[in-house]
Amino acid sequence: MKPASLQSALHETFGSTLQSCVVAVDEVTIEIAAKDLIDVCERLKSSHIFRFDQLIDLCGVDYIAFGDAEWETSGASSSGFSRGVAANSASRMKVDDTELSTETDATERRFAVVYHLLSVALNHRLRVRVYTPEGQLPMVPSVLPVWSAANWFEREAFDLFGIMFEGHPDLRRILTDYGFIGHPFRKDFPLSGNVEVRYDAEQGRVIYQPVSIEPRVLVPRVIRGGKVATTSVSDPVPEEEPPSVAGDEG
Repeated sequence: MKPASLQSALHETFGSTLQSCVVAVDEVTIEIAAKDLIDVCERLKSSHIFRFDQLIDLCGVDYIAFGDAEWETSGASSSGFSRGVAANSASRMKVDDTELSTETDATERRFAVVYHLLSVALNHRLRVRVYTPEGQLPMVPSVLPVWSAANWFEREAFDLFGIMFEGHPDLRRILTDYGFIGHPFRKDFPLSGNVEVRYDAEQGRVIYQPVSIEPRVLVPRVIRGGKVATTSVSDPVPEEEPPSVAGDEG
């Protein structure tokens, strides 16, 4: 089914349930409320019109700094230190802030879960985006009863973004350690982390301790053309004499 035809079928089937339905780069993206997620997903899978029988991917997104930029290069000076030094957006928080990115309530349209669906029989794809409710821990229903492939995907989104999936039977960390503090893919997570681990010879085990890395901003130097090389590219390169080989003399 062509993207335009799929878009029309989605509008006809779900109507006002769709908060958004757009076509971009030959793929349809719909946005729905968290309360409608399970009903919509079940119909997307079972309906003969859509037949989205495969969940290809599921991921979390943190939109806290969406649209804010610190690295515009058009006005950068030749020294390279006119940008990225001061934190102009929430994507790089100060390390002395009290926020440790552990169990923060969701602000308006901050966290979202994105689902990528595939219909093998009808050869079309769909992207579904669901924002977590505002003013509470980010949580959406688990789609594990609809697609069993969601199991580890939802655990990954929980581990890295702190998004809860209501109804998941085994929601625990999958990539970080069980004692890890915070969720590393949140945009307010400190770049140097909160804790570090090391082996303690006296205790004979690995222990956690506050991070000892000195936080600092590393700004790449802006290299301007024609100001680096001291010689012209067209200058001839002197040829090296070939190494002598035993037996050449005499």
